[in-house]
Amino acid sequence: MDPHAHHVSIDHFDRSGGRTLTRALSHVSEHAPPEVPKPQAAERPSSETSDSATEGPLTVGENFDFEQLARQFVKKREKSGVKPRQLGVYFANLHVVGLGASASFQPTLGSLFNPMNVVHALQNFRHPPLRDILVKFDGCVRPGEMLLVLGRPGSGCTTLLKVLANHRKGYHLIEGDVFYGPLSTHDIAKHYRGDVQYCPEDDIHFPTLTVDQTISFAAKTRAPHFRLDEKSRGQYTRLVADLYETIFGLNHVKDTVVGDASLRGISGGEKKRVSISEVMATRALMTCWDNSTRGLDSSTALEYVKALRIATDLVRNTTVVSIYQAGESLYDHFDKVCIIYDGRMVYFGPTKAARQYFIDMGYVPANRQTTPDFLLSVTDPNGRRTADDREGGPPIPQTAQEFEDYYRASDIWKINQADMEDYRTQSAEKADIAGAYKDSVRQEQARHTRPKSPYTISILMQIRIVMLRRAQIIKGNLLPQFLSTATFVLQAVIIGTTFIKLGETTSAYFSRGGVIFFSVFIPTLFSMNEIPALFAQRPIVHRHNLAAMYHPMVEALALTLVDIPFTFITIVLFSVIIYFIVKLQQTAKQFFTFFIFLFVVALSMRAFFRGLAAAFKSAAPAQAVAGVMVLALSLYTGYQIPRPSMIGALRWISYINPVRWAFDGLMTNEFSTLDGICSNLVPSGPGYEGVSLANQVCPVVGGQPGQDRVNGNTYLALSYRYYHHDMWRNFGFLCCFGIGFLAWLLIFTEYNTGTAGDTSIILFKQGTKPRIIQETGAAVGDDEEKRKDEKLPAPAAGEGADKEKAKEALVEHPKMTNVFSWDHLNYVVSNKKLLDDASGFVAPGKLTALMGESGAGKTTLLNVLAERTDSGVVTGDRFFNGQALPPDFQSQTGYCQQMDTHVGNTTVREALQFSARLRQPSSVSTEEKDAYAEKCLMMCGLSQFADAMVGTLGVEQKKRTTIGVELAAKPKLLLFLDEPTSGLDSQSAWAIVSFLRDLADSGQAILCTIHQPSAELFQVFDRLLLLKKGGQTVYFGDVGKNASNVIDYFQKNGGRKCEPGDNPAEYMLDVIGAGATATADKDWHEVWLKSKECEAAREELQHIHEEGRKEPPVAATLESKFANPWMYQARAVVKRSFLTYWRDPTYMMSKISLNVIGGLFIGFTFFKSKDSIQGTQNKLFAIFMATILSAPLGSQLHVPYIKIRNIYEIREKSSQMYHWSVLVTSQILVEVPWNIFGSSLFFVCWFWTVGFPTSRAGFTYFMYGVLFPVYYTTFALAVASMCPTADIAGLMYSFLFSFVLTFDGVVQPYRELKWWRWMYHLTPFTYLIEALVGQAIGDQTINCSDKELVTLEPPSGQTCGSYMARYISSVGGYLTNSDASSGCRFCSSRTTDEWLGPQFNIYYRHHWRDFGLFWAYILFNIAGVYFFTYVARIRTHKHLGWIKAQLGRLRKKKSSKQDV
Repeated sequence: MDPHAHHVSIDHFDRSGGRTLTRALSHVSEHAPPEVPKPQAAERPSSETSDSATEGPLTVGENFDFEQLARQFVKKREKSGVKPRQLGVYFANLHVVGLGASASFQPTLGSLFNPMNVVHALQNFRHPPLRDILVKFDGCVRPGEMLLVLGRPGSGCTTLLKVLANHRKGYHLIEGDVFYGPLSTHDIAKHYRGDVQYCPEDDIHFPTLTVDQTISFAAKTRAPHFRLDEKSRGQYTRLVADLYETIFGLNHVKDTVVGDASLRGISGGEKKRVSISEVMATRALMTCWDNSTRGLDSSTALEYVKALRIATDLVRNTTVVSIYQAGESLYDHFDKVCIIYDGRMVYFGPTKAARQYFIDMGYVPANRQTTPDFLLSVTDPNGRRTADDREGGPPIPQTAQEFEDYYRASDIWKINQADMEDYRTQSAEKADIAGAYKDSVRQEQARHTRPKSPYTISILMQIRIVMLRRAQIIKGNLLPQFLSTATFVLQAVIIGTTFIKLGETTSAYFSRGGVIFFSVFIPTLFSMNEIPALFAQRPIVHRHNLAAMYHPMVEALALTLVDIPFTFITIVLFSVIIYFIVKLQQTAKQFFTFFIFLFVVALSMRAFFRGLAAAFKSAAPAQAVAGVMVLALSLYTGYQIPRPSMIGALRWISYINPVRWAFDGLMTNEFSTLDGICSNLVPSGPGYEGVSLANQVCPVVGGQPGQDRVNGNTYLALSYRYYHHDMWRNFGFLCCFGIGFLAWLLIFTEYNTGTAGDTSIILFKQGTKPRIIQETGAAVGDDEEKRKDEKLPAPAAGEGADKEKAKEALVEHPKMTNVFSWDHLNYVVSNKKLLDDASGFVAPGKLTALMGESGAGKTTLLNVLAERTDSGVVTGDRFFNGQALPPDFQSQTGYCQQMDTHVGNTTVREALQFSARLRQPSSVSTEEKDAYAEKCLMMCGLSQFADAMVGTLGVEQKKRTTIGVELAAKPKLLLFLDEPTSGLDSQSAWAIVSFLRDLADSGQAILCTIHQPSAELFQVFDRLLLLKKGGQTVYFGDVGKNASNVIDYFQKNGGRKCEPGDNPAEYMLDVIGAGATATADKDWHEVWLKSKECEAAREELQHIHEEGRKEPPVAATLESKFANPWMYQARAVVKRSFLTYWRDPTYMMSKISLNVIGGLFIGFTFFKSKDSIQGTQNKLFAIFMATILSAPLGSQLHVPYIKIRNIYEIREKSSQMYHWSVLVTSQILVEVPWNIFGSSLFFVCWFWTVGFPTSRAGFTYFMYGVLFPVYYTTFALAVASMCPTADIAGLMYSFLFSFVLTFDGVVQPYRELKWWRWMYHLTPFTYLIEALVGQAIGDQTINCSDKELVTLEPPSGQTCGSYMARYISSVGGYLTNSDASSGCRFCSSRTTDEWLGPQFNIYYRHHWRDFGLFWAYILFNIAGVYFFTYVARIRTHKHLGWIKAQLGRLRKKKSSKQDV
């Protein structure tokens, strides 16, 4: 350990909490938990303690010494025989080889069908492209040491951390020696992986758990079996949670939910400390933290590293951290630093020696450049500086190889080798240490845990605590569970009232089948909604598995067990509502049979879809397969097509369909006691009033001559081949399926825990030849000599040429002469003042920084100045040259948001051209606009990325693209930028700020918010506006050389002295009390108001106004709100939309494959349906199922539509690029053709396969292949237009679609709909189904099968023909033996119209009427898309704002009364 490293007091975050915690510890026990090891004595001075003090009772006073208390705990632990353990890491000749290139071509729909791609795929499979990620890494990190890893993005920092944490999956080859003390990588992976952990930069936790629940759970899972003083596991867990919540300052938020992007919880800094606490609570001995400070300001980042320092000192673990933008104070807390340059280790040694090492090499730091920035800069050829006075000596290294060679010849390398050898000798090569380590692990494991298991507690204990956590997760957010139950109840009400009070007649037989089908299928359909939630939690479960907290299968089992009571309540409500509203058989036995079947179906199908999700790495393929599965489960239940009608090649599907066994069991349960009265005896009616029952028959399958009832068992046996004696056999099969699905879920969850990772490959437009891909091809080629021959100077020369072009373009950039100013600006939202009397100005050619702590109002001021606020009250003035802003102010300014919001599938050139074409005036030709976009490409240094997809760019290039898009608009007045360096490494941040400096030097006026930059970055700015919380000005004026003006101002007004090594940006924030732990002894806003600098700034502002008012005001450049006509906007946006769809083959293929697979599946399910009554019904359901396919097809388009709408609302709307109606129009125009194409493919696969006549194909295709996709596209877009997110849009669309589909007269025939008939006439599917069915199968002959023919006896002396003639002429049907005098064989329908009309109210003659009515619905949908977009997304509702304000005042009054 570096004795010079800065250490942190144990009560840094919570001093009073530290005292409280110590009192609690002293009262609980005189013994220590085994997880608190002894800190090194050399780390901090400590008071001497006598043996009597150690042995005596613990006493706690106000001046308590936590370290002394820890020593006493450790002393007692040693006497109790608890065996401690420590773990460091040793690595030598570490070489990591990865798969794949760093750049490739963007796949398109066309490229998927390119046969050459198959050849390339085979070549890559045989000879995969390889690249060296890490080469020859050596070093060691001892227990109690902290290692800082520095390197530019892509240099290999993440790979080093993952490999050191023993995360080796995903790499082609890992060579070299890695040891963890006495243990090998195999030992760690198999038996001790919980002791070594890798922590990604994102803090992912269950958002609905509280901080205390999150940390307590981690402590429970790794709680040791041997606990001193015989404390219970509950006492131990409480002790550990209190310990870390106090040390890391989390007591004030312990009962607050962690939260995520959609659920408000704790802050980012607090979430970091929760992540640290969670890892510490699991007692990990070595942790690797990957870029965990990204997005944090420097004060929060410093607190984070201090927390790590506390953990390292207290627990004596090993800590490895990679950080992009590290401040000097942060750097000082580390013992060692590793610097990586293009995958090569160029320094590994003490932090204090690193700066001088590179200075001795020949490089010099810039003025006030922090040590981490300097160390990173030497690895950047464009950012490093060599010493001017260097004479003689060895040449200064330039390439990564030369840096590595220099390092290996240095004394630092020798020190590192000696340190490695010493550590290896002390720990790694001693067998007794390994034995003691294993004994220590075994001592901690629970009684029933396997000795070689990596887990600390047994499986039963894991199940118990994970079940408790699942209950806490549900309790933390009951809304999804409530919505699920409410939706079930609502569906039950709809279905129940649709089939309300079914009579016990034969006319209700078909309807009874329908209600039972819906009863078993709705729990199945709703189970599919489990898939997204499982993928959302998978990264958490995967991380916990790697930490050896619990088996992943335990999480799946706990989820299933906790779901049982919720599923039970939901199914009880569902069953009761449906059963008694529909009035199914009213016996207790049959009701409870109905309920138990539904309950088991719900549990089984949840396990099925969860198991399906567990089998995939990502959600998209899982949901695609689930969609096909739902179709199969529906078709092969036996309702739409009875089992006897299924073709032999596909009938096997029904045997592996659990829903089919449930449907079979419930049908026999219902029909076993049913002896239905015939609804329509044959013959009957006029002329047959006196006919004896002996001469009549019921024309229903199972009807017998001379009987007016049809036995339910006979009906099922003949129609479905279902038998009542098989009911409990079917239940047994259903239970077996449920158990099998649960086993499938547990197995896949346990062994398929990973997720599909995102690649960092830059994708280029097909057909281009970018230099980067050519270089990449050379770098990853198999020919070693070819790689050696590819020299770096060529690309470097190209980069130099690009820089020259950029400078030339900057010279041509239009100069600005107008001064933007604001005076006495105030901004109030909900009675909260966010800006307080702000004044200032931005001059042309000046780069002005807007700074302050988090919550000071930086972005708020920027939005107010740019007129991008849509709520609150703004007062004060904004001027150009002291005069009013022009009407088209937003069009004449550029605004670069913090988030780089772009259409990911457009190239950089297309993005800039799109901005130029739509934001430059129509008087400028398109050619001139495109030419200026090319200049902006060069200005931004993006020439070599011109054809790259924006969504695949790195953070720096994406930020440059954001700036380029705004410059392409040719802003004449001002450029606003919000946090342009957020998320960048220090060198990329320097590149962006240097570019802004060049822009300002070319005459651009720039106002830029920036989060606590390094000293080097801060010096680039000309002027500074510093805010404190509440939007109050603290300083406005020149920065001065080396920030001298700012430093002098604060020092002369009572601020502390700025030391030579201090970063001025951090200094001034610390002085005004902006840091998380900083305080100020004065109100610096009041100091500013009374200062001479404030008076001077006011006078200068007044002078600017007076001089500016002597000149004419800034004129508007546009005649209307938008720069170009509506048609020009529409052409540009539609072209972009078609391009983005073409470049999204995943989405397009999901459309195409769903149509093709659906068409073939439905077509072959109803393959060559016959012309019998059952065959006609099969054709009806073939059409009905074809229309259902619009549900998944419509849901698919919600995500891309809302994604492009978000881009419009976030960036393009406020920039006034195009009218909102253009966006809507473009989405309709791009979706409709592709959906027509998909429906056409479906039609080809389906129409002739089912057996529809070719003569009916024309109209049917026009209805289904053209009008139907237009309908569901516009309907889905109308629903999406009123919804804020794709999830809500999907729920709304599914509900409305099911509502519309239920009442179209197919599942419940029109004659049985009763009071819902008004909905039958309202739903568009009524007319769609009638048009399709009436045209496709109407006006055709029916030939009954043998089981559909009924036998009746004519009166004595009459033939069958004479007896039935009057009935047939009035009702329809036909006889097969008209001349017979007995055993008349009668079919109830002769034509399809005779069967469809009375049964389903479908008539062939209505198809052209239905065609016209369906057009009306389409036009209504189109109008709805525009209307809902305008009402929900565009129009501002002033009255709603007033209502919200009144409610806010009432809440405030109520809370103030409660306070009183």
